[in-house]
Amino acid sequence: MTELLAVIAPFLLIDALNPVLFAVLIYAAGSSRPIVNSSAMLLGHTLAYFSVGLLASLGIEKLAQRLDNPQPVDFVIEFILGVALLYAALASREGGASKTRTPEGALTPLKCLTYGAVINFIGAPFALPYLAVISEIMRAELSTTASVTVLVGYNLAYALPFVMVPGLIAVVGDRAQPVLAKINQYLEKGADLLMPWLMLALALWLLADVLAFVTTGVPL
Repeated sequence: MTELLAVIAPFLLIDALNPVLFAVLIYAAGSSRPIVNSSAMLLGHTLAYFSVGLLASLGIEKLAQRLDNPQPVDFVIEFILGVALLYAALASREGGASKTRTPEGALTPLKCLTYGAVINFIGAPFALPYLAVISEIMRAELSTTASVTVLVGYNLAYALPFVMVPGLIAVVGDRAQPVLAKINQYLEKGADLLMPWLMLALALWLLADVLAFVTTGVPL
């Protein structure tokens, strides 16, 4: 378990560098019900992310069982994710990783909850590290309970930094808006600058792991 956590920690750092989610949370925090709407949006995103993780895990497990040879399947998946991350890194090297879309019309808690889930698809490039985490969890061959526990812990750790949006609004009110806007500005610049290199590093690590398994039979 300790080794697994050490492996997925770098993926979490990259995954949480999501200016798209942070920006829409700030947008929700500027509505007539800032705390409720921003919290609902974060809750919708977290629930959707966790559900996607469960469905992806089941899909990987069923594929492995169907082929009756799970370990090679895991490395095939890892290779696909490595190539996808490599492509995403090259495609985002000119910036634009932080491009944001906001919901139209008046915001309600239900609308924010729904839109929070939709952010998973708007921020599609940021889902690649998450899929890699799921692949690593499946490779660890933990029990079902342990696997779900790790997935829950990952999603809670992912959501934790974004709690600052409704948290700051609850503590200091509208005075938090300039602070949040400044944080978002730095986050956008950081994502555009670091995301391609971080995804490239992860892609090379995944592909090297696959190469080690193919050539020696032992992953990194």
